[in-house]
Amino acid sequence: MHINPHKVIPIQPVPYSRSRQAGESQTVLDQITKDFDDNPQAMQYFYDLFQKVYCQGEAVPHEGMLVGTTCIQAPEELIYAFGATPMRLCNGSYHYDQRGGDFMPAKSCSLVKATLGMLSAEHVIPNIGKPDLIVNPTTCDQKKKSSAMIEGLGYAVFDLEFPNVKESEASRVYWQRAVREFAQRLRTLTGKKLTRKNLKAAIAKIARAQVAFRKLHHFRQLSPSIILGKDAFLVTNAYFFDNIDSWTAAVEKLNEELAQREQDGIRAVQKKAPRVLFTGSPPIFPNLKLPLLIEESGGVVVADETCSSNRMLYDMTAVDEWWLNDMVDSLADKYLKPCTCPIFTKNDDRKRRLLELVNQFQADGVVYQAFAGCQVYEMEVKSVADEFNKAGIPMLYIETDYSPDDKGQMSTRIEAFLESLKAKKKRQA
Repeated sequence: MHINPHKVIPIQPVPYSRSRQAGESQTVLDQITKDFDDNPQAMQYFYDLFQKVYCQGEAVPHEGMLVGTTCIQAPEELIYAFGATPMRLCNGSYHYDQRGGDFMPAKSCSLVKATLGMLSAEHVIPNIGKPDLIVNPTTCDQKKKSSAMIEGLGYAVFDLEFPNVKESEASRVYWQRAVREFAQRLRTLTGKKLTRKNLKAAIAKIARAQVAFRKLHHFRQLSPSIILGKDAFLVTNAYFFDNIDSWTAAVEKLNEELAQREQDGIRAVQKKAPRVLFTGSPPIFPNLKLPLLIEESGGVVVADETCSSNRMLYDMTAVDEWWLNDMVDSLADKYLKPCTCPIFTKNDDRKRRLLELVNQFQADGVVYQAFAGCQVYEMEVKSVADEFNKAGIPMLYIETDYSPDDKGQMSTRIEAFLESLKAKKKRQA
């Protein structure tokens, strides 16, 4: 056979499903679905969703213009009211974390690095296309500084100015003004007018999702647990990008199955399994290594205080008067007053909420995750640990990042912590 030495054979692009990033997601999804017995059947919706979006790279559809958000403090109701679709851009991929190292210092937060890495990629996963606008609440310093970097990547960015104090009336007024400015920016973007009817419908849309989430929240309180934390985290992570009506319907179906499981006496763990409250830096798919290690070691994450799960959909909007300005101000209050993010100058409300969750969910101990370089979570550790210590609640602090290299060391520490919780329960019994 004669081979032409001058003929150039083109390099065939590797399909996304065989990429390093898809492999990372597939490994974690396999852990979630195959390493645990008797998963709820209704969870298959979420397993299939992550398979299609993260492992196969399928496009995520949306209605109207696309507004990316970098934090839960961006009022989604306003985005829906203008006929646009919000999508949370926070990312948990180690692949994107490494890519984001081109923009951020090595010791910076993995979440911010991964988000920048995703936005700089030729093919963004989840495959949402290019957002028409990215709203960046000015919460932590690293997210503030990333705003200019995101603009440098060719995105339109709106800085939603968030106050450093939430207790004062001046901060409340400052934030209400920022939310109104955001509404004006959305009007300029979409060319649509904000009306009482549209905003009321958007609030109702979110409220339906919140009702479903709060019911799931109730089922996590049961002891012994009837749903594992790894599934709860996957459900709330799906909210980042899934169609909100489809997501709500899927959670309602899951709640129906959990109600039947409760009635039938089906449990997800043994009665003696240590119950853990998870807090700190948020677990975002595919970086669910710490919650998975806890549950693979025989514990169960029964509750969390993170901005990728519990804090995301818990607080409802309380409207006194259904006039447009009152509704906008009520939305602003909802996103400020109940917020327990550690970015505020005082964290008394956060400590109160953590103790409240320990009591509500009968948690035996707390696992506190802080991403290396995430100063706000690293700096508040001592005050939170002191509060738990006074209440006699054991806490394990783990500093980590998106790398899988520390899993062995983390597993040893988690197993020892869970054994100490079991021993304490025996002594108390």
